[in-house]
Amino acid sequence: MRLLLAEDERELSNALVAILRHQHYSVDAVYNGNDALDYGLAENYDGIILDIMMPGKDGITVLRALREQGVKTPVLLLTAKSEIEDRITGLDAGADDYLPKPFDTGELLARIRAMTRRTADFTPNVLRLGNVTLDRETFMLTGGAGAVRLGNKEYQMLEMLMRSPNRLLSAEQFMERVWGYDTEAEMGVVWVYISYLRKKLAAVGADVEIKAVRGLGYCLEVRA
Repeated sequence: MRLLLAEDERELSNALVAILRHQHYSVDAVYNGNDALDYGLAENYDGIILDIMMPGKDGITVLRALREQGVKTPVLLLTAKSEIEDRITGLDAGADDYLPKPFDTGELLARIRAMTRRTADFTPNVLRLGNVTLDRETFMLTGGAGAVRLGNKEYQMLEMLMRSPNRLLSAEQFMERVWGYDTEAEMGVVWVYISYLRKKLAAVGADVEIKAVRGLGYCLEVRA
């Protein structure tokens, strides 16, 4: 899953990015409201984490602008303010959840999981296709012959494939969602990770396979 984090405190932002990436999220970090709005309008995120007090535009202003532009991406507000009035203002502006600072990392992760589940395309914690399951909390891939824990990018790519079975996903889509806009990685890295995933699917005795369509992309199908 891909998240946008808008937090102007660099030290906190760096810590959150490290935590989220360790949890297999792909994260874009910005440090002011103007950039948060620009990135958010791209609508390429599964969730947005907004600090309220930011330079440029504050989080509430950014949130209202996103909603006015029709962006429905779920938003979690982070703020040092904890008064009821501030919470009401944020929720009325279109926030999906609200977490005052300081917060526990475990609670933040739980709220992100809950927030991203409450979308129109509900995604359960365990994805299933054929005899394969992918646990979105433990990152375990399980098949008919065993189980293996996936690495960060392996997990993100397989999650994309399992959320859209039988649908072609281009290499560009993988690059954008998993590696991000600012990556220096070459497009060929997608093929490398597809190869890793094929080996791990075979190792767990999966009855699904990743098919490639030259020039178009990859899709996950139950083996005929």
